Amino acid sequence: MATRDPVYPAERHALYEAHGYSAAIRSGDLLFVSGQVGTRPDGSAEPDFADQVERAFQNLRAVLAAAGATLDDIVDVTTFHTDPESQFETVMAAKSRHFDTRPYPNWTAVGVNWLAGFDFEIKVIARLPESA
Repeated sequence: MATRDPVYPAERHALYEAHGYSAAIRSGDLLFVSGQVGTRPDGSAEPDFADQVERAFQNLRAVLAAAGATLDDIVDVTTFHTDPESQFETVMAAKSRHFDTRPYPNWTAVGVNWLAGFDFEIKVIARLPESA
């Protein structure tokens, strides 16, 4: 078995250690990013939903940057929502801000009933640029 090649942002949030997972794993030219939530550095959730979604995207950007990638390198997105119907407009507004240029990555949204105290999570797969 190949050794895992973990990637962490410069300012790791507490959830990685508390729950024993890597922010991302590099495998060849692919980066598999764990679900990013709207966590503050201490591991607590942003209380406002829109702020939580924005913080999740900031955390995602930080993980990608640690691997030498950007949002433009993402090919696959999966998001998890605790109340998709009421959260739809807020998430779509954030999606439009962060993915504002075609072609867009493919996207799967999943409704869930529990995210460990969070209401939104974003998980991606990115193809790393040759310079990374």
